[in-house]
Amino acid sequence: MMHSPHARARSPLASLRFQRRRRSGFTLIEILVVIVVIAILATLVAPNIFQHVGAAKSATAKSQIEMLSAALDAYRLDNGTYPTSQQGLEALWTLPTVDPPSNWRGPYLRKPVPPDPWGRPYVYAFPGQQNPRGFDLLTYGLDGQPGGEGENADIVSWK
Repeated sequence: MMHSPHARARSPLASLRFQRRRRSGFTLIEILVVIVVIAILATLVAPNIFQHVGAAKSATAKSQIEMLSAALDAYRLDNGTYPTSQQGLEALWTLPTVDPPSNWRGPYLRKPVPPDPWGRPYVYAFPGQQNPRGFDLLTYGLDGQPGGEGENADIVSWK
């Protein structure tokens, strides 16, 4: 038998290697199926995750109000009264420039007064409308408006 120099006989091993090399990647259909499955899972899981984010922000606001209330009580112990509405919560971090108290021993916080979890300043009043002998400290929640329910509910120091 004469073999032509240009004709190559493939051994079964070489043919198997060629087929294996050809099947080593994923087809476009396989990739699209995986993307669709991931998208379906994301639409089912995402609402639950975002629901917990809202609850976490409300819990953060409650704990920050408690922390600020404790700092306000320490301020009152040193100065005999709470900061005025005009002095505001900044009196917990820096000596007030308006009617500075003579016995200020601050800062009463480890860091500057944080905004609420929605990025707005806390509402502070002394004397308070709800607590005429004390202070009112609150945040209006996600919508920034008085009242509301769920994530839009007000979070207050007196409840």
